[in-house]
Amino acid sequence: MIIFQYDRTFDGMLTVVFDAYARRSFPQVIQGTDEPLPLFYDEVHPVITDEAKAGRVWKALEKKLSKDALSCLTVSYLSELPELDLHLFRYICKNIDSPVSLENNLADDDILFVTNTFRKVLYERLRMMQFIRFQKAADGTYFGIMEPQYNVLPLAIAHFKDRFADQPFVLYDKRRHYGYYYDQHEVTLVTFDESLPHFVTGKLDESLMAEDEKLFQELWRTYFKAVCIRDRLNPRKQRKDMPVRYWKYLTEKNK
Repeated sequence: MIIFQYDRTFDGMLTVVFDAYARRSFPQVIQGTDEPLPLFYDEVHPVITDEAKAGRVWKALEKKLSKDALSCLTVSYLSELPELDLHLFRYICKNIDSPVSLENNLADDDILFVTNTFRKVLYERLRMMQFIRFQKAADGTYFGIMEPQYNVLPLAIAHFKDRFADQPFVLYDKRRHYGYYYDQHEVTLVTFDESLPHFVTGKLDESLMAEDEKLFQELWRTYFKAVCIRDRLNPRKQRKDMPVRYWKYLTEKNK
């Protein structure tokens, strides 16, 4: 069994493909450099990410795949699913080896897996855009925090920048320990000390809130309760449309 280890970046994955063809040795296992090795294996090849190698593989893919298929590769990679690695590797190799694009061949297990993962990531992006709740701080900055299932913040930030172009905001992914700050001009990648109370609870302390923020939150909760038709209450349907894992940061679900 041949194992390729890489740094779990997309350029790293493209370098994995380049090394496999250069060595004429294709891996049965692809894993991160920090993951423990299995008990039995024949060879471990440490892949060193190389932008030039990655660029050559990407150019080869551009000649074979449509823009939608290329987007499928990059977006699906944001799922961070360990089982995606081998499927994505084989998806790329099959299209490089084929005289025509195989991107629509959903009868192929690898093509199907990558395509379904792509759809799941886009759906998670949509849910983040639906369920994020901003809180206004005393300095006028809006603070929003979530723990999305997939790494969708890079896909969603453009929407929030356009939607709130005149408002400074911090959008933070607590699960991956990074976020973006928008100062009404540029978007900047940021990290914070997550031991601060508002990162632990997801709620700004009253001392940090704008004067009218607490009132607006109470008004939103009142509205949420008022539009609820109790005779048609369907908790199961609600949990399907608004999974419980989002509730921690929803104003209407917290007092």
